[in-house]
Amino acid sequence: MTMVCHRPEGLEQLEAQTNFSKQELQILYRGFKNECPSGVVNEETFKHIYAQFFPHGDASMYAHYLFNAFDTTNNGSIKFKDFVVGLSTLLRGTLREKLEWTFHLYDINRDGYINREEMTEIVRAIYDMMGKYTYPALKGDVPQQHVDAFFQKMDKNKDGVVTMEEFIIACQEDENMMRSMQLFENVM
Repeated sequence: MTMVCHRPEGLEQLEAQTNFSKQELQILYRGFKNECPSGVVNEETFKHIYAQFFPHGDASMYAHYLFNAFDTTNNGSIKFKDFVVGLSTLLRGTLREKLEWTFHLYDINRDGYINREEMTEIVRAIYDMMGKYTYPALKGDVPQQHVDAFFQKMDKNKDGVVTMEEFIIACQEDENMMRSMQLFENVM
């Protein structure tokens, strides 16, 4: 059985599509190829890599949602280009780009809205990922309380779903959200 390798687009093209320098792209590519010699990551490999960052919890569901957000072509794999374009948005994008990317992460069924079921799944996945170090300690109704608070703050017209515009406006009005968006700005 031969392994099919994927070579990414030229560095110049990726440099133009992202907010990374040629040198940063080379470093990222070496790390990507080290973890994924074929140049493509499937969901199981992604989950395995992601789980290493959360050894005290179960990151599999959150990694599933994150994988789907990076897999913009919906083909069950992430190529280097998919990875660096998403990473560029998260680390170096404008505030609006970061919020749009986050909205797409939470919009699990990709219908353009975040509903209560989707938000509940995301919140549960985050609690599972954090494991025993979750604060406050997970009790049965804590995820639902977070979802209720999310909808109280985000669903401006009270129609039961959160649109991208509602999400962006509410996040921009929330100091904690703005601080969390700035956390990744100096990662690389």
